[in-house]
Amino acid sequence: MVLIVGHRGARNLWPENSLAGFAKTRDLGIDGVEFDVHLSRDGQMMVIHDPSLERTTEGRGPVAERTAAELAETRLRDAGGEGVPTLDSVLDIYAGTTMELHIEIKTDFLGRPYPGLEEKLLDCVARRGLEQEAILTCFVPGVLETVRRLAPRQRVLGSLDRRSAELMGGLDGALARFTRIEGCAVAVEKGLLADSLDLCRHRVGNDRLGAWVPNEPEDIAFWLSRPIRRITTDRPDLALAARASAPSGR
Repeated sequence: MVLIVGHRGARNLWPENSLAGFAKTRDLGIDGVEFDVHLSRDGQMMVIHDPSLERTTEGRGPVAERTAAELAETRLRDAGGEGVPTLDSVLDIYAGTTMELHIEIKTDFLGRPYPGLEEKLLDCVARRGLEQEAILTCFVPGVLETVRRLAPRQRVLGSLDRRSAELMGGLDGALARFTRIEGCAVAVEKGLLADSLDLCRHRVGNDRLGAWVPNEPEDIAFWLSRPIRRITTDRPDLALAARASAPSGR
């Protein structure tokens, strides 16, 4: 069975990376949820996708230049007055579930890794006993290499699209970089994966390969029928319906 992961808390159903959205995503009955972590100016882990505030909030400027308290008071767009949530507040919503928690480690507004974020995140995962549920993800292999060095058994996943693959010298080189990290899964943007499925299956293995982000019913059904491990989608409700109605039961 191909697993279904809600992208940014199912952002095409409710405001992305919002606590209300995360709660509704939890209640859908899907297999996992994906969300993003930045560091605030005072070193707190905050859940927001972009390195700056403009697109998803009523604020402006880089996330890293605001304290956690300031970010909590920065309203998310169309989220009923919610501010930018902390990682702990998001993890509280999923406490007691067995859902996969795909936590993407982001870089700052200049594209630089946040110093010490990997260790902070690993400490949080260990404190909450989430070593099996949490999958730490990133587009930057060096970040996942740091995670692996600090926590050899932590589940990790490398994300790839055409741009990030090009920065690593092409898809073959990018796959090689991620697969050198023991046990690393790989999620590939659906267009790139469609053009290279055989290569990716050969290099990564079916049970560690994922596709992101199919959102239309036909596209979702296509990827649910492929020999991969999971899809990450903004419409997990459609994916659940497609998986339930598939003749093969995938």
